[in-house]
Amino acid sequence: MSLTTTIFLLVLGWLAVAGAMLWGVLRVTRRHHHPQSKTAIRAKAHKPVAHHA
Repeated sequence: MSLTTTIFLLVLGWLAVAGAMLWGVLRVTRRHHHPQSKTAIRAKAHKPVAHHA
């Protein structure tokens, strides 16, 4: 193998590993992300006040 081929394969392998790691991180963040709707956020912000009699 020539030096050029070795360097090319080294860079290609590094890009493959970096891509796999990025894909894994994005997959985990999407799986653990819990989107909230705007109505749920408003409901949490406005809590009714309990009046004591």
